[in-house]
Amino acid sequence: MKRRPFIKTMAMGTTAIFTTSNLNANATSTGKKEKTIKPKGLTKGDTVTLIAPGGPVNDQKIELSVKNLEDLGLKVKLSKNVRAKRGYMAGTDKQRLEDLHAAFADTTTKAIWCVRGGDGCNRLLPLIDYDLVKENPKILIGFSDITALINAIYRKTGLVGLHGPIGAWDFTDFNKEHVNAIVFDGGAGHSIDGTDKTITLAEGKATGKLIGGNLSLLAALAGTGYDNDFKDKLVFIEDVGEKPRKVDRMLTQLRQANNLKKASGIILGEFADCNPGEGDVSLSLIETLKDRLLDLNIPILYDFPFGHDKNLCTFPMGVEVELDASKKRVTLKENATL
Repeated sequence: MKRRPFIKTMAMGTTAIFTTSNLNANATSTGKKEKTIKPKGLTKGDTVTLIAPGGPVNDQKIELSVKNLEDLGLKVKLSKNVRAKRGYMAGTDKQRLEDLHAAFADTTTKAIWCVRGGDGCNRLLPLIDYDLVKENPKILIGFSDITALINAIYRKTGLVGLHGPIGAWDFTDFNKEHVNAIVFDGGAGHSIDGTDKTITLAEGKATGKLIGGNLSLLAALAGTGYDNDFKDKLVFIEDVGEKPRKVDRMLTQLRQANNLKKASGIILGEFADCNPGEGDVSLSLIETLKDRLLDLNIPILYDFPFGHDKNLCTFPMGVEVELDASKKRVTLKENATL
């Protein structure tokens, strides 16, 4: 995944300091299926903490993140190390892990919002204190590289994470409508309709728990113990900057390693800049998607509004939804937050 530069940030205080010994905490390493845990929803005036668990952020992105969340009626804290930088990451693994742990441990923080995606979240997965997360469930939201965090945390604890706008994204009316429906109102009965760009690749209806995220990250997680089984799930997938031959390889990986071939339905987002270049000997993106997915004989939508699109809905991991591919609609069958 070649990520576009996108970032933002906010001001936060932490109530916990984590020593080096916490780096090696991974209390739930068995990979057993965990009972779904739903985080508490937000109310106006609640405090959220901004973290940068992946790529580095700048002041402009932090300021945009703070403004976006304050416009939602929330108070904002910045994590201790949010401005840290180490090459293509927002500080060392220890610094980024410290901020994640501190945000979960902080009783004044009601949600954790990622400023951006970027690179490096998968490095943290073996180091996360999953017992801490399980004992202090709260909203964690972001997309792109954050796919690694929300998938691993769901696998290890059962906590519903939100695949939604990062703090430094454009909070369009569309984005605010769909994030508010879940973080403030729970989400049960909320419907998300496709846009004029959305294409039905395979008709039909399907139900199942939502699982998914960025294709590059999902493929990287395959076989690590931090991934999820797609059998009987509604799988949502997006990416950016990957050519068809790489999309083919990663979808094949998910078919072989994660039971994508046994999913109940598939929702494909925007795959920006994923068509072959001029002169490339290649299938087109849409030909590749059809070639790898249509033989599954399940409902499939393409170019649904989520992922690296200006308008992106919020998808809760592990929540029961219905896909109506004919109507280009996804409907939450239960609350994602309490």
